[in-house]
Amino acid sequence: MQRQFWRLIATGITSAEAAVRVGVSVPVGSRWFRHAGGMPPICLAEPTGRYLSFEEREEIAILRARGQGVRQIAHAIGRDPGTISRELRRNAATRGGKLEYRAGVAQWKAQQAAKRPKTAKLVKNERLRQYVQERLAGSVRGPDGTPVEGPRPPAWKGLNKPHRQDRPWSTAWSPEQISQRLKVDFPDDESMRISHEAIYQSLFIQGRGALQRELVACLRTGRALRRPRARTRNKAQGHVTADVVLSERPAEADDRAVPGHWEGDLIIGTGRSAIGTLVERSSRSALLVYLPRLEGWGEKPHVKNGPALGGYGAEAMNAALTRSMTTLPEQLRKTITWDRGKELSGHATFALSTGTKVFFADPHSPWQRPTNENTNGLLRQYFPKGTDLSRWSAEDLEAVAYALNNRPRKVLGWKTPAEVFEEQLRSLQQHGVASTG
Repeated sequence: MQRQFWRLIATGITSAEAAVRVGVSVPVGSRWFRHAGGMPPICLAEPTGRYLSFEEREEIAILRARGQGVRQIAHAIGRDPGTISRELRRNAATRGGKLEYRAGVAQWKAQQAAKRPKTAKLVKNERLRQYVQERLAGSVRGPDGTPVEGPRPPAWKGLNKPHRQDRPWSTAWSPEQISQRLKVDFPDDESMRISHEAIYQSLFIQGRGALQRELVACLRTGRALRRPRARTRNKAQGHVTADVVLSERPAEADDRAVPGHWEGDLIIGTGRSAIGTLVERSSRSALLVYLPRLEGWGEKPHVKNGPALGGYGAEAMNAALTRSMTTLPEQLRKTITWDRGKELSGHATFALSTGTKVFFADPHSPWQRPTNENTNGLLRQYFPKGTDLSRWSAEDLEAVAYALNNRPRKVLGWKTPAEVFEEQLRSLQQHGVASTG
């Protein structure tokens, strides 16, 4: 019954619908889903013929109720009499003070006995547990090592991440990043190994005892339960001319082999606050662009078609983006691919002052800036939707970018973007020395 329940969950339906379909109450189905953390606690494949099935147990219960003996039941269902004898002795219900065989109870007892739970690896290995917790819930630090507290969110209530509220800032490596980085940091220590699935189980499943469930707030999704996999369009703007569409971007930017090509966008907060985001396509290194309020914000009434005082009008955006990009070597600022927002309508001036050519993605095509879209999703852990982003200083943004750039990435062979970016800089310096010699 539970196996069928979890099969239905995998199709994308709710726990309530799955419960009704398998013949249990909605509260029972919800409890199954919640206690298992949304993760199937049993194998979904049908058991082999070695074990009694639920249908066979139903047949045993019917024949037993008719008063038939062990050998008669064994002959009727094609099993050994010893198998039937053990089944009636081990899995019978005992609530009424006497043995009474019921198929549902027998199936549940058999499943409980088959679990054979082992002590979780994170419980036994304190050193491994400490490593996992530090990479998951460690404090965010600036480049100089100074801790940055971030916001003070409300206490965790055992539910998913708060909607449109602050979340705690942490190093927030994903379980897969932690699992794979262990092989890099401890190449010769086999005891320092754990799968990402085991980390998820320690977070999601009640009673595992290794990691506190409050640490699910450090996951990017912030979900307290695993959600089954099966469960805004922009208009083109006049500032996008034929020479700056994505098809005109140099071919070398497509395969990510050559550094210096960036993707950019804004993440928006309340009160027309925003943070600019830039991600280098080759190294996945991120820059956060500080966009402070302009003078007069909140003091003057809004004027239609007047100056944008929120901090990301075309003029303010150009100035802030120029400040960020000119901190990089010229060889590492070749192009930027942006969406079609008006904040970069002054791209011609920006290109002239920085030497960085701007290209715009096609309408309704966020997948043409995949690295930036992914990074914006990661940043929402630190800057949730519905919060005021103007609260954070340039130093705060630098600390968050530092934390993000020092997370190992699967696509980089579990190196960090900072490590890859540093390799690019060294390569440029070596080529520069060679060419001048």
